[in-house]
Amino acid sequence: MELNEVEQRMQKTISVFEENLSEIRAGRANPAILNKITVEYYGVPTPINQVAGISVPEARTIVIQPWDASVLKSIEKAILASDIGLNPNNDGKVIRLNFPELTEERRKELVKDIKKIAEEARVGVRSIRRDGMDSVKDAQKKSEITEDDKADLEDKIQKLTDKYVSEIDSILDKKEKEIMSI
Repeated sequence: MELNEVEQRMQKTISVFEENLSEIRAGRANPAILNKITVEYYGVPTPINQVAGISVPEARTIVIQPWDASVLKSIEKAILASDIGLNPNNDGKVIRLNFPELTEERRKELVKDIKKIAEEARVGVRSIRRDGMDSVKDAQKKSEITEDDKADLEDKIQKLTDKYVSEIDSILDKKEKEIMSI
């Protein structure tokens, strides 16, 4: 495993972490919570954003306006069946999702959840480090690299690990402040 591959895998872990955080409902209307919801559209499971326009006219409201009015009921059913915990308001033309104010207790729960997600991301980065270190040791055993090269590569892999773990921590801090300040 090359150093570039280690870094790419760590970057991928960070982007998955950020994507997971964006889907957490933090009291503000965020269209990203709809990303994993699919609607039956002519017999094919289709993401909501491909069958409707999604807008955020106010801080706590998402408006979903389907391009085809026949899919309105399907969108409503898909939202109700999902685990986002919001009740859609259907007025016959658009669906409105209203986000309630977050209680202090719910904020603390959300912070706990994002800390778990952050720990999973850290574990992922450390796992990539372990894979990288193992491949360096294997290369040294096979006499493909010298002892000095091995030490140098291990040092670089550790520095990458430290960099990405601290990036996870800073993203976590930012999201935590966002949740607690809403």
